[in-house]
Amino acid sequence: MRDALLIPISVRESLVITTDNSGGIGMKEQDLVQVPYDTVGYFSFRVAMMECLAAGARPLAVVIQNFCGESEWKELVAGVQKGVLELGIENIQITGSTESNFPFVQSAVGLNVIGLKSNSTKVIDSSAVALIGLPLVGHEVLEQAEKVAPLSLFYQLSLREDVLLWPVGSKGVEHELQRLDLMIDSYEINFKKSGGPATSFLIMYPKEREKEIAEIAGTYFHSLQ
Repeated sequence: MRDALLIPISVRESLVITTDNSGGIGMKEQDLVQVPYDTVGYFSFRVAMMECLAAGARPLAVVIQNFCGESEWKELVAGVQKGVLELGIENIQITGSTESNFPFVQSAVGLNVIGLKSNSTKVIDSSAVALIGLPLVGHEVLEQAEKVAPLSLFYQLSLREDVLLWPVGSKGVEHELQRLDLMIDSYEINFKKSGGPATSFLIMYPKEREKEIAEIAGTYFHSLQ
């Protein structure tokens, strides 16, 4: 299971809660990475949403914890709305809270996605594995945007019954492969590098589907076989 909290609410369904946070990323003077707050909101949403979809859930709501300031709230929401529009999923509610009593010298944001999933287990033939996109972090995310796996592509693949998706987090590809009990080496991709805001993800699929998967993913596809 991914980094998701599952809460059974009936025999058939469970709530799924996923999360992401960022610190020192924004427009404050002491932020380590200077980017607009709609970008901060978008990438935080992206990570938590990918985790939710990877768990097999249908997203229902987004909760934002904003420590950047009251005036930054609208930009953070705009970033989330950009992600929702990219997915093309309707009726996702957005709520949250802003710390407005005390100012902070650096930006900080927490974000949760709440979804609903069936309690049935998805079993696939995972005889092949590939990396979609490349692990990027910090300024690389914007400077090498053409290497970031699109959120819409992740959603498209998540709807397939013959694949398993696994977002790559800040601990890198190697860490995620170990969680999947996979031993794979690569001389072209740095498996130890941080995956930042899930700029890439692993996909497991039946070997005979590789050509089809590769065509869908295009230049983002990197076979690990």
